[in-house]
Amino acid sequence: MARFSKKCVLLAGCGLMAVATPALAQDVPPAPADSPAAEEIIVTAQNRAERVEDVPIAIDVVGAEAIAQAGVTDFREVERIAPVLQITQDSQYTRVAVRGVGTNSNDEAQDQSIAINIDGEYLNRPNILNVSLFDLDRVEVLRGPQGTLYGRNATGGAINFITRKPGKDFGVNLNASYGNYNAFTVEGGVDVPFGDFGGLRLSGIYTDRDGYFYHPNIDARSGSAGTKGGRASLRLTPVSGLTVDLVGEYVEIDNIIPAFAAVNVNQGGRAPGAGCSGIGWTEVAPLTPGTQCIPTGTSYLQTIDRKTYDAPLSGLSPNHIESTAIRGRLQYDFGAATFTYTGGYRDSAQATQQSLPPAYEFLEFGNNVETQSHEIRLNGNNPAGGFQWQVGGFYFQEKLDNVRGLFNRFIGPNGSFINFFTRDSEIKSYAAFGQVDVPITEQLTAVGGIRYTSDDRTGVFGNYGFVFNSGRVDQTTVRPAPSVLTPEAKGEKVTWLAGLNYKPNQDTLIYGKVSTGYKAGGFDSVGSYDPESNTAYEVGGKFGIGPHQINTSAFYYDYKDLQASVLLNPAVGGQIFNAGKATIWGIEVEGNFKLSRNDTFSATFNYLNAKYDDLLAAYTVFCVGCAATSVGDLDNNPATVTQPNLAGNKLPQSPDVIITLGYDHVFDLGSAGTLTASAFSRFKSDYFLDIFNYNDSRQRGFSQTDLTLIYRPTSEKFSIQAFVRNLEDAQPLAFGTFVAAGPDDIYNWSFGAPRTYGVRLTVDY
Repeated sequence: MARFSKKCVLLAGCGLMAVATPALAQDVPPAPADSPAAEEIIVTAQNRAERVEDVPIAIDVVGAEAIAQAGVTDFREVERIAPVLQITQDSQYTRVAVRGVGTNSNDEAQDQSIAINIDGEYLNRPNILNVSLFDLDRVEVLRGPQGTLYGRNATGGAINFITRKPGKDFGVNLNASYGNYNAFTVEGGVDVPFGDFGGLRLSGIYTDRDGYFYHPNIDARSGSAGTKGGRASLRLTPVSGLTVDLVGEYVEIDNIIPAFAAVNVNQGGRAPGAGCSGIGWTEVAPLTPGTQCIPTGTSYLQTIDRKTYDAPLSGLSPNHIESTAIRGRLQYDFGAATFTYTGGYRDSAQATQQSLPPAYEFLEFGNNVETQSHEIRLNGNNPAGGFQWQVGGFYFQEKLDNVRGLFNRFIGPNGSFINFFTRDSEIKSYAAFGQVDVPITEQLTAVGGIRYTSDDRTGVFGNYGFVFNSGRVDQTTVRPAPSVLTPEAKGEKVTWLAGLNYKPNQDTLIYGKVSTGYKAGGFDSVGSYDPESNTAYEVGGKFGIGPHQINTSAFYYDYKDLQASVLLNPAVGGQIFNAGKATIWGIEVEGNFKLSRNDTFSATFNYLNAKYDDLLAAYTVFCVGCAATSVGDLDNNPATVTQPNLAGNKLPQSPDVIITLGYDHVFDLGSAGTLTASAFSRFKSDYFLDIFNYNDSRQRGFSQTDLTLIYRPTSEKFSIQAFVRNLEDAQPLAFGTFVAAGPDDIYNWSFGAPRTYGVRLTVDY
């Protein structure tokens, strides 16, 4: 709380007056003057269709119109319409956190802490989260562990992307936009009905954009975007009660990854010097030979222009991803119960040349991911409410094949690999689950759920080590691996949910629950690590007051064995440590207010306290008078090993305060149509990008404001929009870490998008 500024307090006051999911406000059309409430929003967060106000989960729901108006075609952009998410981009990897729970590792075998699904297909890899995000019907963001219905790796929550399905009538829709940085996007689809038998929808997307970041040393830009994708969605209703959905899609991404900005600590008089006496440096292991220094309070980041900075000497980082997916859903209503099967298969291939400061290249000769997921479920039908139940089973398999190496073109005539390795692994996960809602009285319902999960992960890790004068050649084609590891990790876990829901009337829900979630354990190139688990206590309420909606929640997480990643030795790769314990608690208030037929106000206030209670790790160090790049023992005594303990540090991507304010006004132009003006602003307080909480990995508090102006004629067959996003031109820190690699000691950063603006045309017939 000490970091709160007067501005924070004032904004918090506004948020506590009335607070709301901004996406909900944007997605609800103006209600008629005689309507008591806005149009209902139906979600499937609990594997059944129900009003969002009746779901005892803190949830953000973003509809198709809000998604299109916000220009969301990339996973990172979801943060604009669901600000409770913390989404950052570390090179080609997308990281997401909810309520402080996320994954900060790029390790090949590391899972996500947030379960992400597209039409029920489970996605696990951080490098393919951007695929499939087009032609969406809605997005559901579920906060808190979802271990019963969503299973493993839903420790912090779940995100459901639901794509648009074929309509019953012939129709064509098209969205096209153009903006600064030569950003061009076109997205659309066609519905072809088959009468009562079903229909077909064909949709696609094309995006192209220049890079956000200019690098004068090579006169080039990075951070560009380029996507091509298509999807065919078939819905069949051959007999009463039976619905069959089949989807096939292909997406290709070509972009230039944002280049890292960097400061070389060995240059410009920045070295910590004898006794770590340099400004901002701290000695951590005085009993160990040499002098081990860490950059606790350095201020190198202040010297970086976030739009214009030198790229690594190795140049730009081209990235190419191809992903093909097939999804299916079969649902049959037996009357007393409904049977549902959901399955998905995806094959993705990536080729990346990642440049790293000062002159390294991380070359990927193969990064292939093959996944399949299957779920069967039986839901009891009770249209009148009361007793409800569901049981099901789930299977997930993922195969990873990686060939990559860290290359330096300046070592040897043809360049050399600092390391070269293969990382092949396979995951198999099985689960069985059930959940019941049991009415105790007409207003009070007890909820209970349980899930059993079994995980089996195996790997084959080949390590070629340093290869002098190799050139940019795939070493698996010219030499056998000198060493091979075959790591394995198995585990099983029971997660559960117990809660009470009190619903005194149609517009009020008060709930309390205890739920658990876990993320599977695994292995890195050094050894294995344990699963992490989360026991969450939460109370909340959803209150409909006429056309207004106010939601509140308070939560407390008892987090154990939380997995944290540290890059100690680039020749070995990242290492995963299990935090002994972390405690997370917070409050959330959100509200949506229809001030008049043409005026809507929304706001949210989230307070989060997320800290490690115990985290034994290791430091990456600048070693004065020695060659070490890390230290894991502070007293140099094998009999009394003292590891660094980061207890008290904040979890990465955990701002104390998130506040949003939104306002929409519709100007009635009579027979000419309507003009809608919207303003939406979000504020985030300070947060860190690493577990060490170094000053140079800290993002200061910032705000970002989006403005839109939309004209619609009375026919509503098309609309024209002018928009400005991130009016303040804030570019928050997306990655920040200190790396020691042999003779190089580097602080690396990457940043978010700058201010963008443009126009958008929508056609819907």
